[in-house]
Amino acid sequence: MALISAKTILTSLCLFHITLGFFFLTNPGTVADQAVVYLLGESMGLPHSRSFESQSPALAFLAVVLALIGITDLVTLSLPDEICLVHYWGMQAPLRLTLTFLLTLYSFLFSPSSPLFSAPHLHNTSSPPSGSSASSSRFTHPSAYHAAHNMGYSPSGWGGDALKNRVFFTFMFVETVSWFWVWVTLQEERREMMARKARRRSGSGYGHGHGH
Repeated sequence: MALISAKTILTSLCLFHITLGFFFLTNPGTVADQAVVYLLGESMGLPHSRSFESQSPALAFLAVVLALIGITDLVTLSLPDEICLVHYWGMQAPLRLTLTFLLTLYSFLFSPSSPLFSAPHLHNTSSPPSGSSASSSRFTHPSAYHAAHNMGYSPSGWGGDALKNRVFFTFMFVETVSWFWVWVTLQEERREMMARKARRRSGSGYGHGHGH
């Protein structure tokens, strides 16, 4: 049996989304200044976006969407367990896990600090870099400052650069971990639920046969 039930985790996620919506609407700088955002952003070399420092129509729109998602997801938890956990969240959890994981990868792997892009400014321009130095520079610790001056990176033309910042990466990373936890817990609870259902079926069958 899981230490924390899937309903408890899902309730916490719903409240997390509602809380985020509240802060994005009232004081978005509070979210951007969180320690986990700073630590993950620095470790990944992702830039700090000043768009999250003050209120804006885009953040207000985001706040309403997050709050609506949180409230509607919270309502589904009032459904019977078999409908809620087995059918609805049994399909939603792996889908959301996949989407958030892909967005987390995109936010870092296609950012200027990604090892996929070389950083010519790190090399000495007076002499061509050796194979070992070129290889090592690709896997050094990412830096937001160096990423901002990475000449090997070309911005995306469809607006995807707006997703390559530490706030978005942190949100998607937390979502990925949370939905993976939900999915694993749901799998365990589903097996227990099916086992209980099978025992009740076999028990009722035995009682029916014994009566005859």
